[in-house]
Amino acid sequence: MVVPLACGALITTFAPRTAEVFGSFTGSLFTGSIPIIAVFFVCLGSTISVRALPVMLRRGGVLMASKVGIGIAIGYVLGHLIGALPISGGWLAGVSTLAVVAAFNDTNGGLYMALMEHYGRPEDAGAYCVMALESGPFFTMITLGVAGLSSFPWQTLVGAILPLFVGIALGNLDQELKIFLGKAAPALIPFFAFGLGASLNLKRIWEAGLIGFVLGIAVIAISGLSLIVADRLTGGTGVAGMAAATTAGNAAAVPALVAAADHRYAAAAGPATVLVASCVIVTAFLVPPLVAWWDRRTRPSPANALETRSVDGPDAYPRG
Repeated sequence: MVVPLACGALITTFAPRTAEVFGSFTGSLFTGSIPIIAVFFVCLGSTISVRALPVMLRRGGVLMASKVGIGIAIGYVLGHLIGALPISGGWLAGVSTLAVVAAFNDTNGGLYMALMEHYGRPEDAGAYCVMALESGPFFTMITLGVAGLSSFPWQTLVGAILPLFVGIALGNLDQELKIFLGKAAPALIPFFAFGLGASLNLKRIWEAGLIGFVLGIAVIAISGLSLIVADRLTGGTGVAGMAAATTAGNAAAVPALVAAADHRYAAAAGPATVLVASCVIVTAFLVPPLVAWWDRRTRPSPANALETRSVDGPDAYPRG
């Protein structure tokens, strides 16, 4: 995941017109991560047993509630301290309630699924079908109290989960399709990772300065702790929670969308976009090694793993 992600980010940073120059299939590799992730959902879904759906929905709901709950709590505190406008001077210049809430509210779904494919179980990755509701400005607007936005478009809701459930249906109806599609899922990871990396410009870290880096660290530390606890309470090891402690690439577009809906945030939108983009990059590069470290820390010893298998069955110990 990390190597193709870094390659995409480096090319975009130092040769930003590469996709435009080559176009066609080469250009599509730089901008086509979403369709590849949709195919990944279908392939991943084929490996999920119907019996695992309650676990998947419960875990995804708890992780989403924890992530959004942190954003709401932080937004409530900052909203009373600094209001809608960004801080205008000093070391914290440019920091706003909008920037912090947007950075905390949205999980990097592609990165989460790639990490769960390697360190988690299929239902851990499938939990993102619920967490996908974080995408876009909806929960950020709710957190900020923007009037007039009281429902989530049903088309977007269905679109976020449909590929996964198509895969679940195919895999449970046909054992050969389950094997065929399931083998394809890992091969898709480097391709959509490259596309995700191509959407990241490393210069954004420099533009955001130390504040952007610190905000990214805060997202990992604060949401990571809460999500690990939530994951463990729902039967996980905490790996899924650590993997969800990121900021999604589409979160960088949220400040402008919020400002378009409520002009009180117009002055905060520009600086917030830079800060959120910095968080995307910081979390994308730091969370994978942290997930690997947490997996090593929580993985049972071989003796314990054999004991667990003998007591709970052959699938008791999650894939690693």
